[in-house]
Amino acid sequence: MGDGIGRYRGTENRLPRESRLPQWLRRRPKNTDAEDSRRETLLLAAAAAGLPLAPAAYPVAYRCSCDRVGCPTPGRHPVSFAWLTQSTTDPAQIERWAAGEPEANFITATGVVHDVLDVPLEAGGRALARLLEQNIDVGPVAESGGDRMLFFTATRGTPEDEDEWWPCELDCHPETMDEHPGLRWHCRGSYVLVPPARLPGELEVTWLRGLEHPLPDPLTLLEALTDACARYAGENQQVDQHEVAWPLGR
Repeated sequence: MGDGIGRYRGTENRLPRESRLPQWLRRRPKNTDAEDSRRETLLLAAAAAGLPLAPAAYPVAYRCSCDRVGCPTPGRHPVSFAWLTQSTTDPAQIERWAAGEPEANFITATGVVHDVLDVPLEAGGRALARLLEQNIDVGPVAESGGDRMLFFTATRGTPEDEDEWWPCELDCHPETMDEHPGLRWHCRGSYVLVPPARLPGELEVTWLRGLEHPLPDPLTLLEALTDACARYAGENQQVDQHEVAWPLGR
């Protein structure tokens, strides 16, 4: 009787291979020491500039690190429902968070020190070029996920007269979109991801102009941004301008 070697020789090349997809899904990118150091440096710089920070979820492949099945905003939301009161500029606390969750994104709560004008990337690029050509002071600017641009400004969310205050939710209602199509004003009660942050599909949130630029009054940018957004909306009729970029809830 044969030993069976000839019968099975070469079959290892014909055995079903494990799909590469599960292997890829299990593979989680690990930050290098240099990336960790750069991340912490940028987060501490944001805190030093007065931006209150809190930990946020992060992408695991195309899923979210949170425990919500089918999370609609993977990697884009705070970890805690108490993010507003948890947000801090304390460097020691931020260092502890960063060390404890080396892959976590961070959000910054708006309407405390700063607001953020959040526009489509194409519109933001046009507005930024126009503002710089006109020698208008533009503050920090970030690109988010390859489709949005974030203009960081001084806040108007805590006026002395509380009758002048409005919550961020009002800025995303459909009735405001005809006047400011595609624009979301993040003020009191909202947040955005602060660079550096990772999003699903190997997308990122990165600084285009850093925090060395002072925060401008948002009204100095608003005309250029709304004009650029109106032009963008006219050229992209198929785009749903009522879709919000950063939902407030999880």
